[in-house]
Amino acid sequence: MYHSAMQHNCHDKKKLHRFFRVCLFPLLLMLAVQPPLYAQYGNLPDLGDTARGELSPKMEYKLGTEIMQRVKADPDYVKDGLLIEYLNNLGSVLVSASPGVRGEMGYDFFFFAVRDPTLNAFALPGGFIGVHTGLLLATQSESELASVLAHEIGHVSQRHIARMIGQQKQDMLVPIAAILLGALVGVASKSSDAAGAIVTGGQGWAIQRQLNFSREAESEADRIGFQILRDAGFDTNGMVQFFGRLQRASRAYAENPSLSYLRTHPLTTDRIADIQGRVRSEHYRQHADNPDFSFIRIRARLLQDNQPSALDSVIPHFSEQIQRGDRVQAAAGHYGMALVAMQKGEWDKANRALNQARKTLGEKAVTNSLVLASTAIEIKFGLGRKAEALQDTSAAIQRFPASRVLSNQYARALLESGKHGKAAEYLRKQAIMYRADPAIHNLLARVYGAQNKIAMMHMELAEAYHLSGGLSAALEQLRLARAAPDATFYDNSIIDAREREWRRERVEEMKNTK
Repeated sequence: MYHSAMQHNCHDKKKLHRFFRVCLFPLLLMLAVQPPLYAQYGNLPDLGDTARGELSPKMEYKLGTEIMQRVKADPDYVKDGLLIEYLNNLGSVLVSASPGVRGEMGYDFFFFAVRDPTLNAFALPGGFIGVHTGLLLATQSESELASVLAHEIGHVSQRHIARMIGQQKQDMLVPIAAILLGALVGVASKSSDAAGAIVTGGQGWAIQRQLNFSREAESEADRIGFQILRDAGFDTNGMVQFFGRLQRASRAYAENPSLSYLRTHPLTTDRIADIQGRVRSEHYRQHADNPDFSFIRIRARLLQDNQPSALDSVIPHFSEQIQRGDRVQAAAGHYGMALVAMQKGEWDKANRALNQARKTLGEKAVTNSLVLASTAIEIKFGLGRKAEALQDTSAAIQRFPASRVLSNQYARALLESGKHGKAAEYLRKQAIMYRADPAIHNLLARVYGAQNKIAMMHMELAEAYHLSGGLSAALEQLRLARAAPDATFYDNSIIDAREREWRRERVEEMKNTK
């Protein structure tokens, strides 16, 4: 697991907030549901086999789902559809190659990104795996990125998180409380001194040790991850290369806060030697990167610092890629220029840059690029070419029939072309197949708004907010739906049922976070 360390950043308010959000809060939530609390709330599931000292798979998934609700509501959760789809397509290749990692609960793994420049990745209970944008930028090949995801899949498949929680039990609450107190003191007083006095003491060192997986668990995740990487057809050297580069960087920059992986997840000589030995025992297998890997890294670079002032600062980097990079890197540089122009609203300029990226990459590779296809459609929307956007989206879906991003763009094209009835019919079918996609409900809300169906518009907005972790906003949308003049008896029945369900969720949420 690649949790961020805190001891070198306690002076930074934003770092304190991030540590609490990404690291402490999930652990507090998990530790807050020990047997004594469940005895008070009889309607909650059993923790599992106490003799084994671990959470049950059902409880593990429930905890992961609850944590993800909060992660998705955080402003640093990356909502970029293409980046999410790329990570999940890559993760799906890995999981499909070793279906046994799904475990007895048959986890549907979900991969996501967090806006953070540090080199980090982490696994949450139940098959939810996150990566920092900084780590995406640090990887130099798709096999390197796949090796990190495979390692985290290894942690999930071996249930290291559940076992760690079961073993630590209430003993972790005291040091966690000390760290939490330090963070809150620092934020409330805007002074680093009070926070630092608590965090950097013995309690801070103790909690950092307990947040780390054991050396045995890390080695086990390495072995499982290596097998997954190999079976999925990636270059197993990717794991050695990524770990080796991190270790070399740690020697040159011992105090570099961006190398949080190395402080919480130390790379021992034995671990690296073990991986190298496994690589030598395998036949060399070259893996050709998906061109979208380079384009996704460009998106991650812009998403990592989403302030308008940061746009111009990346242009020299993209220019250098265009001049000095190989064909794929040069195409990625042009793609970066297109994204910068899009964010500035310079759609003609964006279109020219994207066309240059396509020309540089080559026709065959362009045909296999979901990112370029989707971005071209987005530019058509920006240029106001609605008919072309609808035509291009229809054609792209034939090449990428499983793409959620293209499906949503197709629905948007129908909506903006005035085909409201067809858009509503298409989206209702999509909502049945992909219940957990908030973008579908947002689009349905827009369609119903265009059709002046006010109650249904607010009901769909409620679903979108709930799926994005905004429970209070979701309940407010239900109130507005009930008050709408066109709300029917059937609508009110659905609203009442949803409101009861979500209010129960709020009660459980408050219990679990006390």
